[in-house]
Amino acid sequence: MKQCVFLIDSFTERFGRLLAYLIPLMMLGTATVVVMRYGFGQGLTALQESVNYLHGTVFMLGAAYTLKHGGHVRVDIFYHRYSARTKAWVDSIGCIVFLLPLCGFILISSWDFAANAWAIRETSVEPGGLPFVYLLKSLLPLMAINLALQGLAELLRNALVLINQEAPSHAD
Repeated sequence: MKQCVFLIDSFTERFGRLLAYLIPLMMLGTATVVVMRYGFGQGLTALQESVNYLHGTVFMLGAAYTLKHGGHVRVDIFYHRYSARTKAWVDSIGCIVFLLPLCGFILISSWDFAANAWAIRETSVEPGGLPFVYLLKSLLPLMAINLALQGLAELLRNALVLINQEAPSHAD
């Protein structure tokens, strides 16, 4: 179990850090679009869509990294006072009842959506837009798979706590 948690955590960590490099590109692209539009009166549809693609990629594929680092919204009025075992129970129940079913729902719901986009090689409806809408739509099932994998790692980590074995930390 520890090895499985370690492998998933390592993948999520490396992938999340790789995604972080897209953020400066997104900022540069946004600044360029603004300067070109308001400074020179030129719209750059492809660049604007590229920024949207980058944002979608960071958001969708960064969800597992955020889960790994405890960055998702949590109502922890009482949680911070709980023992490690109680936290493991609460987190496990949340994972089983909410996270994994949600990932399954998103995967099932988005599969045909993405497959149809691939079948027709869906492109932007905007003149000068990017011809890769099908890649963007593929992020939905990829997010569900990635998030479910990290959810599994969290569930296994909590199981290790509950059986009184040392769980791998969330550290890098």
